[in-house]
Amino acid sequence: MTLARGSVGLVRRMWAVNRPLTVTAALMVVVLAVALVGLAVGRQSITGQPAWAKPARFALSICLYSFTLLWLLTFVRGHERLVRTVSRVSAVALTVEMALIAAAAAAGTTSHFNFTTATTTGVWVAMAVFIATVWTMALATAVLLLFQRVQPPSFAWGLRLGAGVCCLGMAVAFRMTLPTPEQREAAAQGRGMPIIGAHTVGPADGGPGLPVTDWSTLGGDLRIPHFVGLHALQVLPLLGLLLADRPRRATPRHRTALMWIAALSYLGLVLVLTWQALRAQPVTAPDARTGAALLALAAVAGTAALLVLRHARATAG
Repeated sequence: MTLARGSVGLVRRMWAVNRPLTVTAALMVVVLAVALVGLAVGRQSITGQPAWAKPARFALSICLYSFTLLWLLTFVRGHERLVRTVSRVSAVALTVEMALIAAAAAAGTTSHFNFTTATTTGVWVAMAVFIATVWTMALATAVLLLFQRVQPPSFAWGLRLGAGVCCLGMAVAFRMTLPTPEQREAAAQGRGMPIIGAHTVGPADGGPGLPVTDWSTLGGDLRIPHFVGLHALQVLPLLGLLLADRPRRATPRHRTALMWIAALSYLGLVLVLTWQALRAQPVTAPDARTGAALLALAAVAGTAALLVLRHARATAG
């Protein structure tokens, strides 16, 4: 009973702060429930996975993104009109994108990269426009946060850097829309390009993939750096909160330095995963170069953090 009351109270506070994004998040909960029913009773598959798997993943992702964007915008002061614009435009764009994905699933066809018919072409072009719109609003949010005075500094930088890395992670999706070498070759041979773009690099979409995410286990998959980068929006602000009063001997400057080290390391991870995917390498089978890059990233980050902590202890003592 207490949990239910707490949930109702949270929704009421969200509604009071930002109605467009609250409605969007609530709609995604409904879509997720419908998609889960579709997964349970449906038998149809699209590009090798259950038809309602993609709507379920997108509904969950958009719900989390809407909640997070709403929260980030509460730290923006003095730009009420711009905040309203970001909220409303993001809410509309995300809702339309989700509606088009769900409609394609219901029709038994793929929503992404599909130029098979005039209808599927229109759906994909519309989705691309709305996706670009969501990215533009995310970039506007990142810029707004740069000029806000938020305390403590480590948390402020967690907000800013999280939004910035998120924008870069989202931008990876634009690379997916380019035609693959195989698609260009088919067009050169006069067979046209009914599908333009792909999530995977190397094999075609629809091959074996990891459970739930469907990330390719045969080739590179640009959804991986896209996913990791997108969720910097949650990870880095939360880390900034943790650094607000830790380590105890550290000054605000030390904690801010640790926040920057974490953010740059996170960005490095996104870049390494993008590099790995573009080399048509499955995330489940990293080669020596990928392993060396990850080890080097961890070593640099660990050394930098150790130096900051050592300096904090020396100056505190």
